[in-house]
Amino acid sequence: MDTGIIGAVTVMESFLSDFGVLSATVHGLIVSSILIPAAISSSFAGRVADILGRPKGIAIGALIFGVGAGLEAGAVELAMFVVGRVVEGIGEGLYLGTLVVYICEISPPVGFFTCYGSAKQHSSLAWRTPFIILACLSMLFVIASIVWLVPSPRWLMLRGRQSEASVAWEVLGVDPADREKIEIELEAAGTTRSSARTCSQRNDSSSTHGKDLVRKRSLFDVFAPDVRSRTALAIFLLFMQQLSGIDGVLYYAPLLFTQAGLSSSEASFLASGVSGVVIFAVTIPALIFADKWGRRHSTIYGGCGLAIAMFLIGGLYAGKAVHHSSGAGRWIVIVSIYIYAAIFSVSWAVGMRTYVAESQPQRTRASAANLAYGSNWVANFLVALTTPILLAKSSSAAYFLFGGCTLLTAAVCFVFMPETKGQSLDQIEEAFRRHRSTPNIPRRTICSLWKRQATE
Repeated sequence: MDTGIIGAVTVMESFLSDFGVLSATVHGLIVSSILIPAAISSSFAGRVADILGRPKGIAIGALIFGVGAGLEAGAVELAMFVVGRVVEGIGEGLYLGTLVVYICEISPPVGFFTCYGSAKQHSSLAWRTPFIILACLSMLFVIASIVWLVPSPRWLMLRGRQSEASVAWEVLGVDPADREKIEIELEAAGTTRSSARTCSQRNDSSSTHGKDLVRKRSLFDVFAPDVRSRTALAIFLLFMQQLSGIDGVLYYAPLLFTQAGLSSSEASFLASGVSGVVIFAVTIPALIFADKWGRRHSTIYGGCGLAIAMFLIGGLYAGKAVHHSSGAGRWIVIVSIYIYAAIFSVSWAVGMRTYVAESQPQRTRASAANLAYGSNWVANFLVALTTPILLAKSSSAAYFLFGGCTLLTAAVCFVFMPETKGQSLDQIEEAFRRHRSTPNIPRRTICSLWKRQATE
């Protein structure tokens, strides 16, 4: 929800009267200050969940997030506001990775419409109210996480709490056959660990050396020859997912619509809320039909669609075709922003994150995902920081940059990205093995080019 709030709040007249007019650089720093703390805390969020369990880990993250939102709501100085965002970021990193895409897509429209309603107040409550609501929702989420979220049965079994695990299986409605299979796997893992402990007691020095080797393998296995190309592709995909500019659109939607010609703050907030509704609406079929569309096609075709939308907007601004008071240019820009958000939600938002997990073998899945999500946070920070600076320097530069990044990503995926939809791990291994020797360029295309050169 903060994604939908912060961009609108930082352009409210009441906010600017309390903290002064913000330069483009300061504006970007305020918005992006939540992201680096989130990236850092997300790196040990899994460890917190392993120790305390997922519901408690989520609850702690939401509690810290709520405290940060409270600091923002009560800020009397800009520094206090930024500190609140940093605290908020720590909480966000702890819990956000466990939430599904569906929840993340609900939040922005709620934030936009909250700001649309609060902007009509003629006091500092105009910008404080969204953060007060956000803090209250965070505390309700803490309570809900503790009361209603079911602990992971696997986590309970690994800690010997069999009776509680059985209750959790029943609540989740897991089929008895699937439950028995998982329990057998966990028992086998427990036996392996017990054997390892016995061996370690017999030979401490050998065990210490073995642990060091295991630790080194766990750290560097993602760069082993058989998986390093997949790791590089995963990092590239989630880094470029943010360089498509999606969070630039979500964070600064009111600014974008104001630039396009919606002069009043209420109109720009309403248009921003509509963009959030569009994202939410198209995400539902995207989640339903993700397995039918495939990862490779949705990434390539989605990238081409995103590039067309960005280049169209950039071209209109560069050609001086967008006028604030008249002409069709501004409406083409507004509609193109909606189309861009819709294309992203049905293609890159779902498919890329799924691909990162599917493309990795079990031994490197968690480590590779952590690296990829870390690159996503870094790119998110860069986009949030630089978007207002680019918009202040040139009305078209940001759109051409984002369009170029999406087109580059589509080209790279056309050459190096095999399909993983409906594939077993062995089939995925074989697909990447083929890609290491021959990039995914159709043979007919290569042959036709070769024949054409030979005849010329």
